[in-house]
Amino acid sequence: MKWNARWRDRADAALAAPHHPLVERVGKGPGRALDLAGGAGRNGAWLAANGWDVTVCDGSAEGLALAARRGLATCHRDLEALGLPHGPWDVIVCVDYLQRDLFPRFRDVIAPGGRVIFSQPTVTNLERNARPSRRFLLEDGELAGLVGDAMVEHLVEGWNEGRYEAHAVFRP
Repeated sequence: MKWNARWRDRADAALAAPHHPLVERVGKGPGRALDLAGGAGRNGAWLAANGWDVTVCDGSAEGLALAARRGLATCHRDLEALGLPHGPWDVIVCVDYLQRDLFPRFRDVIAPGGRVIFSQPTVTNLERNARPSRRFLLEDGELAGLVGDAMVEHLVEGWNEGRYEAHAVFRP
């Protein structure tokens, strides 16, 4: 699996990577948080340091081994085949992972009043960056449609640290 090799080859950099600033919008715990497709747990580590009970869910055993080194609970799961892990989750963080069919499923696993934090580059990102490739990018303006009728607290597209990203914080 390519992700296992990537995490193995860049373990030190992965453990030093800062959390995405959007994660700070959830504030302090307590509560249950899911770092979805979280790899080495860079966002989960911030959440845990701020009082959340965090589970990092990813398809890469190597990424999860790094998350476990940070003291985070892990869930090895192929999200495309199995979907979301059972909740309820007070917060779901999904940064740099795009699986459009998960959006309607967030309702099924989020706790009442829970929030989803989502960030993904859009096609405008290709103006300055070759990666991620187009198949892993949102269309410009697409995130609003994926969020649908959820209660939106934050929805923005723009340049963030050299990448053009769509961000959302919403209650499904």
